[in-house]
Amino acid sequence: MIRVLLADDQTLVRAAFAMLVESARDMEVVGQAGTGAEAVELARSERADLVVMDIRMPELDGIEATRLIAADEDLAGVKVLVLTTYDTDEHIVEALRAGASGFLVKDTRPADLLAAIRTVAAGESLLSPGPTSRLIARVLSAPRLPSTGGPDGLTDRERQVLTLVARGLNNTEIAESLGLSPLTAKTHVSRIMGKLGARDRAQLVIATYESGLVTPGGE
Repeated sequence: MIRVLLADDQTLVRAAFAMLVESARDMEVVGQAGTGAEAVELARSERADLVVMDIRMPELDGIEATRLIAADEDLAGVKVLVLTTYDTDEHIVEALRAGASGFLVKDTRPADLLAAIRTVAAGESLLSPGPTSRLIARVLSAPRLPSTGGPDGLTDRERQVLTLVARGLNNTEIAESLGLSPLTAKTHVSRIMGKLGARDRAQLVIATYESGLVTPGGE
């Protein structure tokens, strides 16, 4: 059962999301927060697996709330899926830097939201290559993601895998593209995350664009 925490300053939006999540047999809503501060507190007290986090909230916005959750060792297993009104919201990349595992626009279809929750809860990142490339291109001048090294320290195979991660491929698609088993692809991704000091695949994408290994709009 996926334990979901909903964070949005609009009561009706939270209620609608709660009804949707509760309709899924493999999910349950363990809390609802109207501010970022409440989201952090409830993530700690309710032991949520995943937080559906709005970016714009009073008191403490979703970006800062995500950063606090990601920095808390006791919440290491908590995933954050951020929501935004538009896929051109420049704050999305800030949220990904802060530790979010993906993003969705608020007008997404109900079935897609449930699928996104399952994807992120399973340890994958939800990144749309097109919007992500555009967003990253706008913030490349911001401070770099802390890391223990760059792509130069990776093997040729790891660089290939990293490039495909940055283009939005999941482990199965990476395996098919490179002629590997899904388990081998997953192992490569895990090792790359360790070498680059990335918390998850979303941060790998940002690090890859920052390094120039992949460029927005490039092949």
